[in-house]
Amino acid sequence: MSKDLKPKQRIGQTAGSRRRRIIVWCALLAMGGGGVYAAYRYAGTTTVEVPVTRVRRGEFIISVKTRGEVRSTRSVVLAAPQVPSTRIVRLAESGKPIKSGEVVVEFDSAQQEQYFIEGTTNVRAADSEIVKLKASQTMTDEMDGMNLMTAEYNLQRSKLEASKAEILSEIEGAKNKIDVGISEGQLGQVKTTIKSHDVTQEADLSRLNQRKDKTLRDLERYKSYLSKMVIRAPNDGIVNLLPNFRAQGSWGSAPPPFKEGDSVWTGAAIAEIPDLSEMRIELKLEEVDRGKIKLSQQVRIRVDAVPDKEFFADLDWISPIAALQYRGMGMSEKSFPARATLKNLDPRLRPGMSATAEIIIESAPKALLVPVRASFMRGGKPAVYVQRGQEFLVRTIEVGKRNDSDMVVLKGLNEGEMVAMENPAEAAKRAKKL
Repeated sequence: MSKDLKPKQRIGQTAGSRRRRIIVWCALLAMGGGGVYAAYRYAGTTTVEVPVTRVRRGEFIISVKTRGEVRSTRSVVLAAPQVPSTRIVRLAESGKPIKSGEVVVEFDSAQQEQYFIEGTTNVRAADSEIVKLKASQTMTDEMDGMNLMTAEYNLQRSKLEASKAEILSEIEGAKNKIDVGISEGQLGQVKTTIKSHDVTQEADLSRLNQRKDKTLRDLERYKSYLSKMVIRAPNDGIVNLLPNFRAQGSWGSAPPPFKEGDSVWTGAAIAEIPDLSEMRIELKLEEVDRGKIKLSQQVRIRVDAVPDKEFFADLDWISPIAALQYRGMGMSEKSFPARATLKNLDPRLRPGMSATAEIIIESAPKALLVPVRASFMRGGKPAVYVQRGQEFLVRTIEVGKRNDSDMVVLKGLNEGEMVAMENPAEAAKRAKKL
């Protein structure tokens, strides 16, 4: 069986035309390869954006930051009086202005008024018993006086009868002498009875007087309690209600301030009227920062409620011992209380406002600064990438002190130069992977 072979040359096609076709295809392939290379060379190039910053001259600061609370340097604290079972029935609104003499706190006085009425009744009852006792003693004294007169009369009469013994019989004389002895005995008994009555009367009267004194003292105490049922403002100011540490608040939150209806204990600080002419900030310093801080260091303050103004203060007190604060669940932390008096004030400031304080430990007013992120280690020395057009040149620098964000440049840079915030080579590698 015969097999068809494909002709090597088609009909009507010459060998010269075949060579021309091959040459054309080779040229097209060459041009296509150049296009692919150009696409890879140019279209594959990615523009790398390296963040840069300008070398600047400014204030270099080493500081410690902490949180604090604004307080009045001088404030009048209004505390619960020494009165048992006190309950608040009226309370001034916190944050509101108040005038001297106006009511800040009023307590329930019903129980003390009842005690005062009972005390008044007891005093009157004691006076009545004393009057009654004195009347009874007067009657007894009069009776004793009559008995004394009778006994003395009988004695005198017996002596008179006995003086007649010379003219009477011997028997009558002896009888009269016996009557004299009996009369003397009766007189002595009457005097003893009178003396006993005097002692008894004095004891009874003293007992009633002591009872009356006690009722008078009770009455004065109840009267004093009633006078303390209202606490008035001693001066003009702003009322600031203080937290009730015995109130049941939510777990982990600060105790709520006192409110109407709360029962208070003796000496409990209920409210304060601060003097807004002098304010301070109370701070809590971490244990690791305590050794860096000294008295008289400057403090820069930003109050959360007054964000558009910066306040300045001098650190004037640091506690020599740490304060232990319990956080619950067996957890606690130590901090050193401190305070600084504000140099500039604002009418919007109120005690209790939260603030951020920056304690200046060291500062240089005109230092050459670059961000810490702009410094890299090259050959064990600090260096930066200085921008020159589209390129970055490595330059070794000499650095000084640094803080959390900036570092001082001593040599190697000039003010106004642009430096990279990132290694350009690493930025290019990362860009190619995207």
